[in-house]
Amino acid sequence: MPRSKFLFAAPDTCADLLHAARFRAPDAFAYLEHAGKKHILLNDLEIDRARAEAPVDFVDSYSEAEKSIQKSDDKRPTHAKVIAAWLTSKGATSLRVPEDFPLGLARSLKKAGIDLKPADGPFYPERETKTRPEVHALENAIRIAETGMTRGIEILRASRIRKDNTLSWNGETLTSELLRCEMEIACVRAGGDARGETIVACGDQACDPHQRGSGPLLANSLIILDIFPRDTRTGWHGDITRTVVRGQASPEQRKLWETCLEGQKLAIDAMKPGTEGRIIHNMVKKLFADRGYPTEIKDGRWQGFFHGTGHGLGLEVHESPRFSETVFQPGQILTVEPGIYIPGTGGVRHEDVVLVTKSGVRLLTQLPKPFEI
Repeated sequence: MPRSKFLFAAPDTCADLLHAARFRAPDAFAYLEHAGKKHILLNDLEIDRARAEAPVDFVDSYSEAEKSIQKSDDKRPTHAKVIAAWLTSKGATSLRVPEDFPLGLARSLKKAGIDLKPADGPFYPERETKTRPEVHALENAIRIAETGMTRGIEILRASRIRKDNTLSWNGETLTSELLRCEMEIACVRAGGDARGETIVACGDQACDPHQRGSGPLLANSLIILDIFPRDTRTGWHGDITRTVVRGQASPEQRKLWETCLEGQKLAIDAMKPGTEGRIIHNMVKKLFADRGYPTEIKDGRWQGFFHGTGHGLGLEVHESPRFSETVFQPGQILTVEPGIYIPGTGGVRHEDVVLVTKSGVRLLTQLPKPFEI
């Protein structure tokens, strides 16, 4: 007999649970796939909503499960005992769980006679290829990301350049923090949540790819804007990066920007079913090296192109497949985001989202790539 699948987590922090139960709740709950049926165990606060919304076969009450094993003179049973009794009542005593399953709960369930085995690899490998409704949901999330990015570019374009090369907007210094806030507010208004993680990195700050950025933004400098909000209605993510200069770019900044764009185009044009991402990634690195931007450690820090060409996108910002570790197949959705980082000149990254089709890819991102604004 195959093992039943079991999850215990909160859907807002566990994409596998959101994928399986398609029900959002702030607290962790139990989810079981057993004998071809889907079961969830919820507190009474969520019961009625779940029975109306969750596409599962059984929605069971935690309080009722608790009463079924509690004697009048006993102390309240532990959470693990209630879950173990619920699983046993379903005949589910041999379970497959994710690699990151809670250790304490696993030990308690084992003591109660429940056999658990962690999955070797993805818990739901089918998440790697998207259905048509999932592609549509992801496109909606991308539109939210583009709304935030559009707002950021609008503010930069409207900013004034001071004599000290800092930017001002609405009479105050335009900082990374202020622009990040405005971009995320635009996402909220569009139905998204960027969770304060948006990147607005100027100059050498952008040479650390995940540096969020801080302090005043400067004219005539490369500014990386990277926003990846979640659609609050569905839980799907968008992701987009643009690199701009407010003012006038130097010849070296322009070369860096155009070379990175050439690398992104090379990658997108080469993607098709059956092609190895690793090969394309190495092609992009070679192009950059041939243009004078080798990937190397210089003066104690990495420079050039020292991260992946892209990643899977969906219910998580970074999910399977990794660009360089996959052979592309129809239905995969990935970002394509090569970057070049040269301290003293700055950083450039272009990021768009593509859907792998039967013959190549379809670009899901619609926002243009302005440079000097």
